[in-house]
Amino acid sequence: MSAKNYSLGQVGDYEIKQLKVFKTVVDCGGFSAAETALNIGRSTISLHISNLESRLNLVLCKRGRGGFSLTEEGVVIYQMTEKLLDSLDAFRTTVNNLNASLTGKLRIALSDTVSLDPRSQFPELIQRFSNDAPEVSITTNVASMSNIERMILNDEADIGFIPYHRKLEGLDYIHLYSDVCYLYCSSHHPLACLSDVEQNNTADLHPATHAGLKPHEAISNQIARMNMTAVSYFYDSRLALLLSGKYIGFLPDLYAQPYVDQGKIVKVAPQQRSYTLGVAVICKKSSQPNKPQELFLNLLTQTFQELDTAPY
Repeated sequence: MSAKNYSLGQVGDYEIKQLKVFKTVVDCGGFSAAETALNIGRSTISLHISNLESRLNLVLCKRGRGGFSLTEEGVVIYQMTEKLLDSLDAFRTTVNNLNASLTGKLRIALSDTVSLDPRSQFPELIQRFSNDAPEVSITTNVASMSNIERMILNDEADIGFIPYHRKLEGLDYIHLYSDVCYLYCSSHHPLACLSDVEQNNTADLHPATHAGLKPHEAISNQIARMNMTAVSYFYDSRLALLLSGKYIGFLPDLYAQPYVDQGKIVKVAPQQRSYTLGVAVICKKSSQPNKPQELFLNLLTQTFQELDTAPY
């Protein structure tokens, strides 16, 4: 591209549409992968990118046999596109929140099994919220704790449900309930037939799986000497490793109990090997008005009138 003293001029809806296509292509890692996300063909995507490059007078990406990659200018435009689209979303959210009726969207991210844990009362919260704000669109996703924290801080989600493992500046925490997590192994693991004392003395010698996150002090004290050889964040995949008979690992008591009742797993030295894990709702500390979020948090505090004392 060339032309000295080039001036972009006014940016309209068409350019914003092209920038959204460009961002999706970058996020997907190329044209082919973006076809499904955009629901348009590769030739149409290519045309959008070519038109955008012509409009900006810049080469944004390289494509061909060597694969897809961004130019230096493309990296800058991608970063500015993220900021632009975030600003548009923030503007839209603010306008919607200033209106009398509740509209817009509520984005909720949940960790692992929280949504169906009866103690979270999540279905009841959604029912009450939908009754009070029927025009608000609800989006729910399941993600890891660290990803949920990032989503909240980056305004990619409004509410997060997570097992507590650290406290971050910029986030507010509402404690909901606590889990007691015990160490478990398969019923055919070598530890299963030992006494509690023998289990406690030898557990650290066996391969173990953990969540792969920097734990808070109570967990650190439990796993510091253990033989952590596998990483498995989600409970279902962690349980699968335990059922293989090759690993031991911690699980919440309520989650594990059905498998204990079925004789598939057993507790390992339960008097010595346990810790308390709190479950909390998180949201971003912000002065930005967000009526759907405010309504959900109000319903949450009404539902949990007597909140547990947080173990952190």
